Amino acid sequence: MRRWKIALGTAVALGAISVASVHFLDMGNLSGGAAGAAPAPAAFVMPVPVVNVVKKTLPIYLDYAARVESIRSITLQARVPGYLQEQTVADGSDVKQGDLLYRIAPDDYQAALEQAKAQVQRDSATLEYAKSNLGRGTDLAKAGYLDKDSFDQRTSNLRAAQAALAVDQAAVRTAELNLGYAEIKAPFSGRIGRNQASVGTLVSVAGTVLNTLVQLDPIYVTFNPSESDLVQIEQAKAAGPIAVDVLLPGETQPSQKGELTFIDNTIDHSTGTITARATIGNAKFTLLPGQYVRVRLHVKEQPNTLMVPQVALGSSQLGKYLYVIGKGNTVDQKLVSLGPTDGDLISVTSGISETDQVITGNLQKIGPGMPVSPLPQPKPAS
Repeated sequence: MRRWKIALGTAVALGAISVASVHFLDMGNLSGGAAGAAPAPAAFVMPVPVVNVVKKTLPIYLDYAARVESIRSITLQARVPGYLQEQTVADGSDVKQGDLLYRIAPDDYQAALEQAKAQVQRDSATLEYAKSNLGRGTDLAKAGYLDKDSFDQRTSNLRAAQAALAVDQAAVRTAELNLGYAEIKAPFSGRIGRNQASVGTLVSVAGTVLNTLVQLDPIYVTFNPSESDLVQIEQAKAAGPIAVDVLLPGETQPSQKGELTFIDNTIDHSTGTITARATIGNAKFTLLPGQYVRVRLHVKEQPNTLMVPQVALGSSQLGKYLYVIGKGNTVDQKLVSLGPTDGDLISVTSGISETDQVITGNLQKIGPGMPVSPLPQPKPAS
């Protein structure tokens, strides 16, 4: 009985405290209402970087895989036989036209030249005697002291001496040529390859290969446009020279430039392509024969092209799209058709207008109709 009374008293006390708390809260609400209710927090709006559409004249290129070829490539061989005496330049050297490359032992050819010159001196003396003899014979014939047969003999001797001297002079020129051929010189500027005949080798005429020499500046770059591209190339060629850019493997910007100089006269029916060739300046010898590169032909200019950053592009089952700023700073999705690229920009042939503001960041966090806060960015490089 006593425990029941204690529990009843505790319940009454708790009820009184609850009533007092409710009363206190009601007073607090009344006083807060008088001061003004706190506003609800505003909804978060995603900030997004935006850029304007770039309008520019876009150069149009045709892009091909290509192979580097030398304009001139020859095998170095001797024009006279003999023992190879010296290689005057190291393998792989860059040489100028007229540089001495190899020397064949010249002793035999020097001796032959001296012998020919001595023969000239001997026959020159014979000719001088024949001239004098004919002169005396002419005077004697006029005086009646020399018969006609003897006079004709003296005339014949003079002509034979003249012919012998001419033969001797030709032999001297031949000996001089042979002596000159003992020195093998570069017929044009270029780079020699690996030596193929050791010093001391007995070389024969056009039989022993000594080395190879290739011209490196200028140089050819050969490629194969398709017959469908040939119309554009011919139209561009009719308007003037076609500039060609050469890109080495791994390059995004051309390191060499040249000009289209040759288009073949027949299309390969098995591949549907035609052989074309550009001539490229190669002063630093960056390009080497046999090397594979890429070439770009500048065929025309496309004015008033709309360009956007490539990073702004999105892709869905419906195709490529861009997010742009719509009415009330909301996201508007536009499906687009794309054209050629130019650096970090890509051309858009349809789907946007010049006045659109293109969203370039936070693309994974936004969607059509979503409110955003545009953050203008610097104009993309044109």
